Amino acid sequence: MTWLKDVIGTEKAIIAMCHLLPLPGDPYFSKEKGMEYVVEMARKDLQALQEGGVDAVMFSNEFSMPYLTNVKTETVAAMARIIGELMSDIRVPFGVNVLWDAKKSLDLAAATGAKFVREIFTGVYASDFGTWNTNVGETIRHQYRIGAEDVKLLFNIVPEAAKYLADRDIESIAKSTVFNNQPDALCVSGLTAGSQTNAQLLRRVKDIVPETVVLANTGVTLKNLEEQLLIADGAVVGTTFKYDGKFENHVDARRVKEFMENVKSFRNTH
Repeated sequence: MTWLKDVIGTEKAIIAMCHLLPLPGDPYFSKEKGMEYVVEMARKDLQALQEGGVDAVMFSNEFSMPYLTNVKTETVAAMARIIGELMSDIRVPFGVNVLWDAKKSLDLAAATGAKFVREIFTGVYASDFGTWNTNVGETIRHQYRIGAEDVKLLFNIVPEAAKYLADRDIESIAKSTVFNNQPDALCVSGLTAGSQTNAQLLRRVKDIVPETVVLANTGVTLKNLEEQLLIADGAVVGTTFKYDGKFENHVDARRVKEFMENVKSFRNTH
């Protein structure tokens, strides 16, 4: 049994993404519609996800494009407002992800009571955002300073739109990350949100760190969920829950329900 059972309530857990619209300070924030619109659209997506039966939800500033690696205060403040306004609507365990800033993600978790965060905690990368560095020792010390030591840490070791700067295979990265940092989970991703996680890559990670929770982080669909869940301990799912399976759309409760019915069937037979 893994911590997924204790924190989320089930093994082979499905963590659904609640993607927030652009926020104040983001290039594409709508000043005309304002924050009230952002809150209401988040509420609409949250309700659709919960009606469809997801196990947990993760709030992220997915449309704060192009992303920062040192996120501004106004972004965290806006996300805290949204989650605060939705608190009475949230019926499942939830986590947060302030893209792409590990400390700010932990700050938001501490402020809202989130159970987990997902971020890039380790490594140095060549990315669309420039050279992308981390300082995991400082981040974990920050976690303890703000009283967030019980927040589960989901380490994304194959970040989207980036490549590890050193010439290291995925087995070496996974094994040393677990040895040095004791992450609560490792997330394995495709190139972008909605891109399928390579099953062979997922298998290589799980085989080298069998005692660590490994999550398929992108691109899990009805067609591949059995293949992915036979390997991974769970999945983070966003794009496939949206109308027509398109990243930019809002959540379609019917797609969520169909997906989760298949997940529950998988759990019952494996």
